[in-house]
Amino acid sequence: MKRILLLFMAAMCSAATAAAADDGHGLKLWYTTPADASAKDSTDAWTDDAEWLKALPLGNGSFGAMVFGDVPMERIQLNEETMWSGSPQHSDNPEAAANLQRIRQLLFEGRYREATELTNRTQVCVGAGSGYGSGKDVPYGSFQTLGDLWIDFDCKDGYTDYYRDLDLETAVTTVSYTQNGVKYRREAFVSQPDQVMVVRMTADSRGALSFTCRMTRPESFTTSCESDQMIMRGALNDGKGGTYLNYMVRLKAIARGGEVTCEGDRVRVSGADEVVLLLAASTDYRLDYPLYKGRDYVNITRRAIEQAGKKSYASLLKAHLKEYKPYFDRVSLSLGADGSQQDIPTDERIANVKQGGQDTHLCELMFQYGRYLLIASSRPGTMPANLQGIWANKVQTPWNGDYHTNVNIQMNYWPAEVTNLSECQLPLFDLIASLVKPGHETARVQYGMGGWVVHPITNIWGYTSPGESSSWGMHPGGTGWLCQHIGEHYRFTGDKEFLRRMYPVLKGAVEFYLDWLTVDPRSGKLVSGPAASPENSFVAPDGSNAQISMGPTHDQQVIWQLFNDFGMASRELGVDDALVRRVAEAKANLAPTKIGSDGRIMEWAEEFKEVEPGHRHISHLFAVHPGAQINMLQTPELAEAAGKSMDYRIAHGGGHTGWSSAWLIIQYARLMRGEQAKGSLDTVLKRCVMPNLFAQHPPFQMDANFGTTAGIAEMLLQSHVYDNGAYVLQMLPALPSAWADGEFTGLKARGGFEVSARWESGRMVEMRVKSLLGNDFRVWYNGEYIDAGKIAAGKTWVWHSR
Repeated sequence: MKRILLLFMAAMCSAATAAAADDGHGLKLWYTTPADASAKDSTDAWTDDAEWLKALPLGNGSFGAMVFGDVPMERIQLNEETMWSGSPQHSDNPEAAANLQRIRQLLFEGRYREATELTNRTQVCVGAGSGYGSGKDVPYGSFQTLGDLWIDFDCKDGYTDYYRDLDLETAVTTVSYTQNGVKYRREAFVSQPDQVMVVRMTADSRGALSFTCRMTRPESFTTSCESDQMIMRGALNDGKGGTYLNYMVRLKAIARGGEVTCEGDRVRVSGADEVVLLLAASTDYRLDYPLYKGRDYVNITRRAIEQAGKKSYASLLKAHLKEYKPYFDRVSLSLGADGSQQDIPTDERIANVKQGGQDTHLCELMFQYGRYLLIASSRPGTMPANLQGIWANKVQTPWNGDYHTNVNIQMNYWPAEVTNLSECQLPLFDLIASLVKPGHETARVQYGMGGWVVHPITNIWGYTSPGESSSWGMHPGGTGWLCQHIGEHYRFTGDKEFLRRMYPVLKGAVEFYLDWLTVDPRSGKLVSGPAASPENSFVAPDGSNAQISMGPTHDQQVIWQLFNDFGMASRELGVDDALVRRVAEAKANLAPTKIGSDGRIMEWAEEFKEVEPGHRHISHLFAVHPGAQINMLQTPELAEAAGKSMDYRIAHGGGHTGWSSAWLIIQYARLMRGEQAKGSLDTVLKRCVMPNLFAQHPPFQMDANFGTTAGIAEMLLQSHVYDNGAYVLQMLPALPSAWADGEFTGLKARGGFEVSARWESGRMVEMRVKSLLGNDFRVWYNGEYIDAGKIAAGKTWVWHSR
């Protein structure tokens, strides 16, 4: 009898948790256990913290939070987008220009060992640079945790019926459990319109809520109570023996019933029926060269708390949803999942996939999670998402949690346009524009050239110099790669005011490259250099392992794309001057992408042997994606060679990092190889995804989440080919057999189109194209063009299979 009763109770618990997890759409991360708030974080930047990777992320673009959901003590780890140590610095190398031509001569002569030695001595930055990715105590600085909010509950007894989730459709986390017969519930969200984090706690028994709040961080903080608020404040190390950035966090508790007191360094709530916590944070940072200071952070936080405190919880939630949902609800995706997997907690599903299981709904969830994370970490008027999005739990984050311009920050924004979140990319353009002035100084001091330049890394302090070593730090292609996003944003949106505003940025970039490019004495073509193919090495003819060369394929492709985009922008704005003509001439004389004797795309101008054949970067395939110079419809021979390059990399262990696997999803999708694209997606899920669906490099790094979302979109819709005066909408170009039935709505295509499609048994049965700008388009599906005619702006073209 006892066994029957236990089985009945287990079945009832299972049914209850399944019902709680299933919202009819399945767009929730949900769990039946908390993240352990008592676990201590490692002080090692390069060691992930397992419990932190179970916490659930919230954000409004400028403020981030990680909710652990623990019962005896809740931990909410906090972030603010500009929480950086360091300060502005001068790190351009005045010896570089005088030695540049000698280095080029040595490289053209094949004397790579000498060229590398001279480059490392004269071309890299002066000073500590980024501190080799550990720069919190040097001027470069590091993105840091803002600290932690601790909610220490009086009751430490056991609990049952535990459940927590993150609802992607509302951007709200929920925790519920039963303790001593009382049902407790917590909800949390970060409001963009009210600029506060809101936490509500309720219980179904009067006077059941009693707890103490405090705030801490690993260093550089004090806490105190002022009136009815607890305040944490401090100043961060400037890397020069002093401090620079100032910050403030305010917390206020509003209770119904019971008593609230604020004394010393904590807030005490006793015997309340319901409690709402309001938290606001800011720094004195401003994205304004050369000081990057001036935000009135004290009054910003004070006003936020005061104004939010006058509103009810219902009013705060309503405003949050009104602002958030119009972003998230633009796109839907179904890949034919039967729904049964939604009844399994998310962490268990991840474990099942790592054991070889298939989970189609998890692919849908990862797609929408990437969109959620982008909305949460990058909104108009904020800083762009960094290497960790906006979430970091240490004072020294991996690689300083900065902006890497040799793939990572770009990958963060690959899903922005195609998944209908164009506004979320605006912070990236603000950052790019802010780099023009310091980048002009780097071009002038470092190289004696015009225009502006940035290398492989930058931070919130306008760092544009090379890195500390030529092996990775000589990446002048960073400028062009960043600027590619300007052209892409215009192709998707047709926003001429945006293009007009960013045209000087493009102009400065092409002015630098026109000065930078030099003639290869052997081919007579224009080449970039000395430059690395990002972070990769080759065996040079003199026997040395080298990284820098003249005319690496990546740089050539990036510069071609920049020149092409500058020509497009000039035409759109009606500009036809000497510079436009000079750029067109230089573009025609760039050294082209070449195919090697083994049929692969050559990564360097010569057929060098790779030191690491399975290297994580595939930078020489930039022209496949994110560029479009190589594509299946117009350059099939180069596309075939690109495919061989990818196959070779994977056969030798490539795609082993999170972001690298994510990039391979997109690259294979562009080559219309759906099974391989799905295989790369499976690699991300099996090897790189943590319990809260954060992806790892390792350690934790946000770009793979964004790259995965972009990759799934590219498998279903592509529009990078422009042919005969029209954008080509390639439908289901890389559909794998596992996704036989499905539907998507709201994806965006270049030319200003919103596209929806439905397919059954692997065949498209319906397609809708809404024209937002009235541009011409063509539809390509299954190897053939579908006659689409022409539609005016605001009209929708509908196609059904016969």
